[in-house]
Amino acid sequence: MMRNNDRRDYRRDNRGDDRRNESVSVPSGDKLEGRNAVTEALKAGREINKLWILDNKDGKKIDSGLARIVNMAYERKIVVVKATREVLNRMSETNNHQGVIASVACKEYVEIDDILAQAQEKGHAPLLVVLDELKDAYNLGSVLRIADAAGVDGVVIPKHRSIGLDSVVAKASAGAIEYVPVARVTNIANTLRDLKKNNGFWVCGTDALGQTPYDKADYSGPMAIVIGSEGEGMRDLVRKECDFLLSIPMAGEVNSLNAAVAAGIVIFEAVKGRKA
Repeated sequence: MMRNNDRRDYRRDNRGDDRRNESVSVPSGDKLEGRNAVTEALKAGREINKLWILDNKDGKKIDSGLARIVNMAYERKIVVVKATREVLNRMSETNNHQGVIASVACKEYVEIDDILAQAQEKGHAPLLVVLDELKDAYNLGSVLRIADAAGVDGVVIPKHRSIGLDSVVAKASAGAIEYVPVARVTNIANTLRDLKKNNGFWVCGTDALGQTPYDKADYSGPMAIVIGSEGEGMRDLVRKECDFLLSIPMAGEVNSLNAAVAAGIVIFEAVKGRKA
């Protein structure tokens, strides 16, 4: 096969990820509450999945303490969500959130370069699984289990519009989260482009309209397998970075697969092909 500062406007959208009154629950043990705790975590470079900040519904600017936290979060490209006091109260376990709650990763992320270096040390071409805005914790946990079982070198997820490494993901992974390196990047499309240009990667993606059957593809060499989000699949900008698109023939009445199931089918086929 041929492989083809405080003055910042707090109400401004944060790259489209700023949502108001989002009431997503944060699993117990994955939260930091209060200004000092969150500020110190930001200063220390702690991995933070998302930040909930008190929304002043009267239109007034937030006080300097919260504004400083927001600015720090923006500088690190952390998703900031505006929430009412009622929402923060429901999320809080300490009853002293002081207008800010952070969702923190239960495992540290790695850099893609670290994943590639490890593969080089092991003497084989790297195999990455790239998840384009996967939002379900159980799906991510399942993909980590699959990646561990198949011997994938690492998983890549976006910083925005995606589930992070929280305790639900850890439980769903059945321990695989401890063994599979996960890199978190700002832009999936740019990351794929860099992998192709600088590291010689081929990129394939799963797509209902794919022209290459998953069991006929050439998976040799440095390879990134892209799995789209639940329901929407891959975004157009990500699809355009794929060198070829894979299809999974189905004979039943339901013409779609769970993201983790699709990932499992393709990943194990890729591993088999790379060993042939």
